[in-house]
Amino acid sequence: MVNAIVLDCEGARLSDDERAFFKDADPLGFILFARHCESAEAVRAHCDELRDCLGRDVFILIDQEGGRVTRMKPPVFPEHAAPGLIGQLWRLDPNKALEAAHLNAKLLGRMVSDLGVNVNCIPSLDAPQMESDPATLGDRAFARHRDTIVALGRAAVEGSLEGGALPVVKHMPGLGRALCDSHLDLPRVSASLNDLQTEDFAPFKALNDAPLAMTAHVVYEALDAETPATLSQEVIGGVIREQIGFDGLLFSDDLKMQALSGGYDARVRDALAAGCDVALLCNVTLSEKELAMKGAAPLTGAGQARAARAMAFLQPPSHEDTAADYDRLKRLLHPVMI
Repeated sequence: MVNAIVLDCEGARLSDDERAFFKDADPLGFILFARHCESAEAVRAHCDELRDCLGRDVFILIDQEGGRVTRMKPPVFPEHAAPGLIGQLWRLDPNKALEAAHLNAKLLGRMVSDLGVNVNCIPSLDAPQMESDPATLGDRAFARHRDTIVALGRAAVEGSLEGGALPVVKHMPGLGRALCDSHLDLPRVSASLNDLQTEDFAPFKALNDAPLAMTAHVVYEALDAETPATLSQEVIGGVIREQIGFDGLLFSDDLKMQALSGGYDARVRDALAAGCDVALLCNVTLSEKELAMKGAAPLTGAGQARAARAMAFLQPPSHEDTAADYDRLKRLLHPVMI
């Protein structure tokens, strides 16, 4: 039975102990980091061995946003601009920005899917506020205004699919008001429900037909004053599923983050109990993975249906020459790169 968890390998390649563990744990999929991406050949070989280990197709995720969140790094792989630069282009020429958002995501999709990765965790639909922590979002966000985020986010979703990689809209129901980095501490948001619905939820509602999404480790006091969204039935059931209307496959954000507390078994158990379809746990040791599996559970029937619907969006990876597209993207972004 496939378990509702996504994990990673400690080293660049599978160890014998990890291979045995993953065969028994049977996770839904895996996530890659820079240590797995020293070359195109390394990425392809690692993806092949992960699928071979489980004897089936799997979700293989990566965070290849462009800018500072990049696992396949230059000069080995092409450099991509941060999403915020595309937002700057919008202020000069919205039509060119839409083309750039689509083309950028398409090229990122090609980059990863050609090597065996089928999920790229873009785009961020978070709407940063003036006071929000720049280390959390900054230029990872397209813009501040919800209408711009919706337009560029839609272009990125469609471009990623065209490039052969499933997109993941994040971080539901909105990370834009966080005053601290959830990697380091637990953000608390005191905004009213009306403000959240008007600004933060709106981009996700507009793109609620995306195949995959990821939660935010944030306490929204107007929704659940005690529990981060990832672990809150009120937020996941009442907001993400009902108000936003998202019925795709929902991943937790990384459960290792210091915004959360408790053992990894409890974090996995609580995320799944709250309504996440899949728990994501990154950069932990093999013994910590073994602990996490004590809190894991098989993918639910609803989760299986959502995963199958997501997989149906996948297009065969393209092997065509991308030189002309990269040249076009460079020319589109030139006004904001100088």
